[in-house]
Amino acid sequence: MKIPIRITLLFFLSVGAAHAQTITDGLMMPKKTLCTGFMYGHDTWRDYWQGETKRDNGNIGRVTTQSINWMATYGISKKINVIAMLPYVKTRASAGTLRGMKGLQDLTVAVKYNFLNKKIDSASFKVFAGLAYSIPVSDYSVDFYPLSIGMGSNQLAWRLNLNYTFKQGFYLNGSAAYTWRSNVTLDRSSYYTGDELTMSDEVKMPNVFDVFFTVGYHKQALQVEASYAQQNVLGGTDIRRQDMPFVSNRMNFSKVGALVMYYLPWPKNLAARASVNYTVAGRNVGQSTTVMGGLMYTLYFSNN
Repeated sequence: MKIPIRITLLFFLSVGAAHAQTITDGLMMPKKTLCTGFMYGHDTWRDYWQGETKRDNGNIGRVTTQSINWMATYGISKKINVIAMLPYVKTRASAGTLRGMKGLQDLTVAVKYNFLNKKIDSASFKVFAGLAYSIPVSDYSVDFYPLSIGMGSNQLAWRLNLNYTFKQGFYLNGSAAYTWRSNVTLDRSSYYTGDELTMSDEVKMPNVFDVFFTVGYHKQALQVEASYAQQNVLGGTDIRRQDMPFVSNRMNFSKVGALVMYYLPWPKNLAARASVNYTVAGRNVGQSTTVMGGLMYTLYFSNN
């Protein structure tokens, strides 16, 4: 019997939009400007890592996660942006008897502050601080991996971004964050983690450290970039042999990706965006390919 694990996406890393739409990038929305829209995501995998051992989904086939993500960024000032995101997620397996889940996942609200902006010859160096909080908005089950739509944990993330942009439009960006996660509650009175039986319905969730690096080009209507993302869960256990995955497993991964965004000539202020990410290494996660695409619209509430 082979049991898989669904990778839980960090939406901070996997979604974006026109101008500054993520908490991980080096861009800012101007004051009194709103960018909002929807992104469609398609994540699929068959092979996975049970601990550090790579296996295939012999019992439930290919696992697919689809999502519709609403997101918005508003410029309170030229130094402070507020970001909001809410995904609707649907999961399914191509074989076996397990049925997928669907529903709204977690609402995320974040604040991004540009506290350093320094000119260096013909380039610029910027430093950003970010604070993000997410909370489940529906009563989904966290005890049904690999088909659960989320972790059901309140999360608070502290983030720091460094950005270096050349005059020609090329840029380098680095981001790192520490995420605190609250405990979650199961619909049963006991559970196993490793070889230990816990007589409780409450599960202690390990915290997370992640890094995100990009190199790209952004000039006028076009933006292209390549990325590398790594997540390390600071604790947790491996998937038990011949057992289902568990919400507090150590889900580590390394991903590479590419992004293209283009401002359409018509209608004005509309941008199209597409990205792809591939998991190159992991622990207790699926070796997934994630494709995302969507449209974002920018509204200006000031003549300036």
